[in-house]
Amino acid sequence: MTPPKSIGFPRMEQESGEKRVFLPEFIQKMADLGVQVVIEEGYGSRSGYDGADYRQGNRRITFGSRQEAFDQDVVLILRSPDADFKRMKPGTILMSMLHYPTRPRRLSSFRELALKTISLDNIVNDNDVRLVENMKAVAWNGLEVAFDVLEERWPGLVKPDGQPIQALLLGTGMVGKHAVDAVVHLGNIERNNQHIEQGGMGAVCRAIGRNLTANRDGMIPFLNNTDILIDATQRRNPDKPVIPNDWIQYLPQHAILLDLSVDPYLPKADPPVVRGIEGIPMGNLDKFVFCPEDPDWEETISPGVPTTHRRTAVSCYSWPGFHPEACMSHYGHQLDPLMPILFRKGYDALSPEGDYFERALYRGTLRAWEDEIANG
Repeated sequence: MTPPKSIGFPRMEQESGEKRVFLPEFIQKMADLGVQVVIEEGYGSRSGYDGADYRQGNRRITFGSRQEAFDQDVVLILRSPDADFKRMKPGTILMSMLHYPTRPRRLSSFRELALKTISLDNIVNDNDVRLVENMKAVAWNGLEVAFDVLEERWPGLVKPDGQPIQALLLGTGMVGKHAVDAVVHLGNIERNNQHIEQGGMGAVCRAIGRNLTANRDGMIPFLNNTDILIDATQRRNPDKPVIPNDWIQYLPQHAILLDLSVDPYLPKADPPVVRGIEGIPMGNLDKFVFCPEDPDWEETISPGVPTTHRRTAVSCYSWPGFHPEACMSHYGHQLDPLMPILFRKGYDALSPEGDYFERALYRGTLRAWEDEIANG
């Protein structure tokens, strides 16, 4: 197959609070690669951009319908456009956050529709470190909201017993490491500086791994003394929760359940997928705080998942979207060295024997993922 000659940029339509779009400077760089760029009408309007901001007189950049954006050789959209898979013709290269390990239904759709996919979250270097990520924003934005909720209960974040706030962190990967920093700074540098001036006790973050979370009796004392329980896990077996719903009863009534993972509920998938903290809802940019008595609690939870034990849950599928422009500037810089390779070589010619960025891009492909699964 010849290298792709065009790229489309459709809008994300998941929720009204989603304002992230690739910025004009990144769009211009795509046109500078010598390919045709088709942008869906209205792209960026929620963030204050208009057509002139994107086109800047460049004849390679045009605007079209949603279908026309999906008609291009490459489609680049940050969040997976699940409702639009059938818009794309066979052989289309879809680049998006596709989350292969926890979205088996998507994989079936890709095969059925003959789409050539590159999952942005699977683009990793030779040390298995993601090259397209915004883990810092995930951790800091999530902790900022969690501490906001606590501050409503405890003005100035002063606990009734006068002790430091206790956070219990599940998972010490890329998100977890940033979460530690965010916890000890109360989710916001300005808030933390003010807290220091007022003589506050701050927060303590304890991080634990699989060896302890597998031990119910060992976990109970930790849960008893936790104000914020943070799920930043990347599980080997997403069919089992890290914190079963029954364990939530051991948390104080005021505790916050903070979800920094993006795992869904797919109980009928093979294998099934459940959330790290069992029985909590999945929020989005429109709604991300759920009190125990919230009538919307079960809207995102599959039937049969236990929800008996509840605490206030803070969850968002797209934590980086809280600061959309900074987020997309970050992603644009990370994609800059990858896109020229794709347009030069095409999808099928990407090789695990190529240069540094080609190898990383290859690892994001569906065929690389399937080869890895087949080879164990």
